[in-house]
Amino acid sequence: MKFTDGFWQLRPGVTALYAQEAYDIFETDMTSDGRGIVVTAPTKQIEHRGDTLNRPVLTTTLSSPMEGVIRVRIEHHKGHGWHGGFSLPGAGAGAGTTRLSNDEGVFSTGSLTARIRSGAPWDLSFDMDGRRLTGSGARSQALVTLSPDALVDSGIVEIRENQPTTASARVFIHEQLELGVGELIYGLGERFGPLVKNGQTVDIWNADGGTSSEQAYKNVPFYLSNRGYGVLVNDPGHVSFEIGSEAVERVKFSVPGEALEYFLIAGATPAAVLERYTALTGRPPVVPAWSYGLWLSTSFTTDYDEKTVSAFVDEMASRELPVSVFHFDCFWMREFNWCDFEWDPRTFPDPEGMLARLHEKDLRISVWINPYIGQRSSLFAEAVEAGHLVKRPDGSVWQWDLWQAGMGLVDFTNPDATSWYQSKLRVLIAQGVDCFKTDFGERIPVDVVWADGSHPAQMHNLYTHLFNRAVHDVLVEARGEGDAVLFARSATAGGQTMPVHWGGDSTSTFTSMAETLRGGLSLALSGFAHWSHDIGGFEGTPDPAVYKRWTAFGLLSSHSRFHGSRSYRVPWAFDDEAVEVTRIFTHLKMQLMPYLFQAGMDATRSGIPLMRPMLLEFPDDPGVAHLDRQYMLGSEILVAPVFSESGEVEFYLPAGEWTHLLTGEHVTGGGWRRETHGFDSLPLYVRPGAVIPWGARTDRPDYDYHDELKLRVFPGGTGSRTITVTSPGGVARTYTADLEETTE
Repeated sequence: MKFTDGFWQLRPGVTALYAQEAYDIFETDMTSDGRGIVVTAPTKQIEHRGDTLNRPVLTTTLSSPMEGVIRVRIEHHKGHGWHGGFSLPGAGAGAGTTRLSNDEGVFSTGSLTARIRSGAPWDLSFDMDGRRLTGSGARSQALVTLSPDALVDSGIVEIRENQPTTASARVFIHEQLELGVGELIYGLGERFGPLVKNGQTVDIWNADGGTSSEQAYKNVPFYLSNRGYGVLVNDPGHVSFEIGSEAVERVKFSVPGEALEYFLIAGATPAAVLERYTALTGRPPVVPAWSYGLWLSTSFTTDYDEKTVSAFVDEMASRELPVSVFHFDCFWMREFNWCDFEWDPRTFPDPEGMLARLHEKDLRISVWINPYIGQRSSLFAEAVEAGHLVKRPDGSVWQWDLWQAGMGLVDFTNPDATSWYQSKLRVLIAQGVDCFKTDFGERIPVDVVWADGSHPAQMHNLYTHLFNRAVHDVLVEARGEGDAVLFARSATAGGQTMPVHWGGDSTSTFTSMAETLRGGLSLALSGFAHWSHDIGGFEGTPDPAVYKRWTAFGLLSSHSRFHGSRSYRVPWAFDDEAVEVTRIFTHLKMQLMPYLFQAGMDATRSGIPLMRPMLLEFPDDPGVAHLDRQYMLGSEILVAPVFSESGEVEFYLPAGEWTHLLTGEHVTGGGWRRETHGFDSLPLYVRPGAVIPWGARTDRPDYDYHDELKLRVFPGGTGSRTITVTSPGGVARTYTADLEETTE
């Protein structure tokens, strides 16, 4: 949110009072993290005693919930109370030490140190091992008030959904951290614009806006700098970021209310920052090996019944196209009834029998759900009577007609409502459903009252977390750890603990394919390890070229799904070559499963994503800083999807001797390359000195990876290397390869 009018002026109706000096600094043992430092910052430099009267102050508290992380809380009126932030499973206490002198207060945790200089001007700095990371200087911390006619920019106005917004708030706290020369900012959730966020205004406010807009389904108030740190604003509500877009030398973040809290998270590399961030906010569990296989969907508004589904499955099998999961989208339930969790008897008169027959074909079953209850649903009256739906301030049930006529919203802040919703899912699991696609969760009103008293603006983004948690918990209960998986659209900070997430509603074009990848890479730099997307795009029907190029990209993602809106996405619906392309890349993914599954196992310990922006693997190469059309799949394989029918593609290879995974061609890196590929290929290069565990099967993802395992050793390394391979059954073995004896 922009409050200023250029460097010197404020916008009409805006009043800003800035922290002017560190008037006093003292130690405390009373923070939520134990020992810390408290700083009183008057909004005017104190020159005589009279200046202490009629003058607001900002109180800044420094503490540490874990080594290498400093918590900064800025407060105006403490009596309003702390509204609470995100769940932080890694937070502890007593991780910091303090040191005070006449000149400064110093707070340290591990290699990270915060220094607050006594007196004026205001100067709070952060350094790691003596190297300055960033700082909060003059006109950085501020209490901002708006008059009724104030003119500010807010990106969260949702006029089309008739929702009031937090732009109506009259009091804000903001902080600004300096941007160094050459410093680049990444993250802030699954955003479909440029990967580097410098120059952008980003509002953390979940919205159902598709992939071609500034809105995002997955908003995460965490950004990652290429200078050795990250920042998490610990506020589930509306957080507005100005990344060098208002004050071009700074990143500004603001929140409505009387308090702002953020964490500065240090790390020697971007990967190290992500490891520490996910240690604080949570890491993903192991997702089942079968989920890495191909998911085939009915699509959205197509006509289908058991005969249609079985025909798709049988045809895929006859063409040697392995399918692991079959997904039933919305119309498995009767129209206007979503969600009543009952199979439409007109189309699926024998759901238990049908699911059993599909299981006999060695398939897992996914069904679509969302947290909305349509008025026509038999569950609506049940939910109203029990008090399970969100209410308006006057006590009536909140309803509207967008999506489903007269729909209400399950109140997951009510434990009884959560249990009630989960009971409906248990019935489906007993019928044979293996996993759920948790759609929507972004259209959450703010003119409502929550059962637990949560502030409506705070619950807007957090709602999806409660929804996904309710569903994920039921799957863990039924399937056990390691066999539970979602296919979720919306999320916020901490959502990475309930994988998998997919990219939302793209269009069926090369342009949308590219923006989809940008969203996935941005989400990866926000702490999410697993990610998928609709192969071929969702809206419209892709032409065969788009479908085939997207198929290669989709099957070289952590998770892979054919899904669309009004048309089927089976490959023979496009052309014979699409069938062959699907066969090539599904078989390739099956053989890569020992490598991919291990990367997923590693993510549970490190938080490092399977699909990695180049920055994570090559942090010292300035050539990778802006790359958003290619990525590393795991640590060893570079993927550059082709975004053209002609097959022309430009990509960047870091230095060293790289080997094409499919052809064995050796290429010297260190710059940009331009290649042309047929539909059966793309730039797919293996890192110098890599050892890739190669599976023996092409028909399924969940097999014994140790059985007939091969180690493919690639040129460019010296000595030997030991790798670990974990099978779906949990058996982990180490293998050592001589890098001088390459097999490629």
